[in-house]
Amino acid sequence: MPIKIAGTRSGGNAERVERHQDQLEQFAKLCLELGEPQDNVALAWLLANPAVAAPIIGPRSLEQIESSLRSLEVALDDSVMARLDEIFPGPGGAAPKAYAW
Repeated sequence: MPIKIAGTRSGGNAERVERHQDQLEQFAKLCLELGEPQDNVALAWLLANPAVAAPIIGPRSLEQIESSLRSLEVALDDSVMARLDEIFPGPGGAAPKAYAW
């Protein structure tokens, strides 16, 4: 069982990764096929979503900012968008209730 460290932001990350391992592996495979890093594909996916006004990236270095700019050039066609929706389906149900915390 993963260890939870109280008072840390990453305390439950190991459990979440384990629970979503299959999806994460599918996403990693898709990114390899696209020849793009996972973070850039994720940002490009958010930028292509009309429901997302502004993704918050939180870079800690100039290198991270520069790397994130690549996501503006990543083109995700309809087939890639459909695969992403298959890998990570929404919560189901009517908005906004289904998306509420």
